[in-house]
Amino acid sequence: MSTSLIKRWQQTLASMKQAEAQHQVSQPVTLLAVSKTKPSEMIRELAVAGQRDFGENYLQEALEKITALQDLKAKGVITWHYIGHIQRNKTRDIAEHFDWVQTLERDIIAKRLNEQRPDALPPLQVLIQVNIDDEDSKSGCTPEALPELVTLIKDYERLTLRGLMIIPATDSTDAFVRTQVLFNEIQARHHELTNWDTLSMGMSGDMAAAIAHGSTMVRVGSAIFGARD
Repeated sequence: MSTSLIKRWQQTLASMKQAEAQHQVSQPVTLLAVSKTKPSEMIRELAVAGQRDFGENYLQEALEKITALQDLKAKGVITWHYIGHIQRNKTRDIAEHFDWVQTLERDIIAKRLNEQRPDALPPLQVLIQVNIDDEDSKSGCTPEALPELVTLIKDYERLTLRGLMIIPATDSTDAFVRTQVLFNEIQARHHELTNWDTLSMGMSGDMAAAIAHGSTMVRVGSAIFGARD
């Protein structure tokens, strides 16, 4: 067992709990351990210690890890989140092997995921990625396009729309505020979205600020796993 890995993970959880207490958060925030480029052995170690949710950006790498850790998946102790850009030719593998997709940005991708999600699996939990700062280098729908996209995908039977995800620019606090407003607007407009409960924002450096502005899930990589390979 790597004591440094477990210690970093425990320190991250402690920082989350501190932020939750400081901002009087009623529901615990979910920690998503971003495990891209890290070996399956490290994921196994954290899963055995109690970490449940893991995020992967690169499909082929992720599929190898999912296969290597299928014994833990069968026991229900790992939940896999896809957090990378989604290409059309990758949707079937994503639909068949992941529990969550956080980077939905186009209806055509949602339609393919819905059609390709196996009936034997529960609905795929999805978040819409919003390009909150209109950056050319980042994926996501525009805030202006969000209402239409919600309307298009909310009734897909094999998808459950849960909320929003953002990767903000440098002024993350302002982005968090604007995203929380969008989240609340959708919630107020669509009472039929009974599972609309997830706001995925905040990473290692801005986790506390994200929690202060409504984040229900933070995505942490290097603070847990160490520097990326």
